[in-house]
Amino acid sequence: MDRLRVAIIIPTLNESNTIANIVQSVLPSGRVIVVDDGSTDNSAQLASNAGAEVVRHNTNLGYDKAIDSGFAHASDLGCEIAITIDGDGQHDTSLIEKFLSEINGEVDMVIGIRSFQQRASEYIFSYYARLFYGIEDPLCGIKAYKMKIYDLLGHFDSYGSFGTELAFFGVKNGFQFRQIPFELREREDESRFNKILHTNYKILLAMFKSVRRIKKISE
Repeated sequence: MDRLRVAIIIPTLNESNTIANIVQSVLPSGRVIVVDDGSTDNSAQLASNAGAEVVRHNTNLGYDKAIDSGFAHASDLGCEIAITIDGDGQHDTSLIEKFLSEINGEVDMVIGIRSFQQRASEYIFSYYARLFYGIEDPLCGIKAYKMKIYDLLGHFDSYGSFGTELAFFGVKNGFQFRQIPFELREREDESRFNKILHTNYKILLAMFKSVRRIKKISE
């Protein structure tokens, strides 16, 4: 597929140690959209210098809002496929081409399966997602979507879903998906979700909200 039809969306919060290398690595695969979510370092400038299109939030709005802004920009550009990947270096950037090869044809979404999860709440959420949607790792940050799913829903996230609403919506509305396991790298610095109890609470809250929020488009 023409790389100009592919958006690679990278939410970024103070990732100056990794963002330039990630942008340069994935640039041959698509249009790189870095959403700088209120960074206080020079992440945005480094991403721009490396070849990314940068969308800036003046304040930190959170992971879901950052991805939402990336999808809106990809839609404005007329992209047909959007891939989300984290800006912290935990995802091997070679996965981008693998995901792109899988999403062609009848497959509408590709979802990563991490080799390990980092919180108890993630395992609980994964059990729920596996039971009701067949998704092994709903909180994995690397996913690929055909933009027609986003266009149908009209947004990436509406309730703080930790990056799961669009995928759940796609499954519930009959879009076909595949899952790819991969080895997750350890972070060298602190996660943006560094408050354990607060993060576990937000993840479980997102799970409970999804029970009543995810609907078929005809409902």
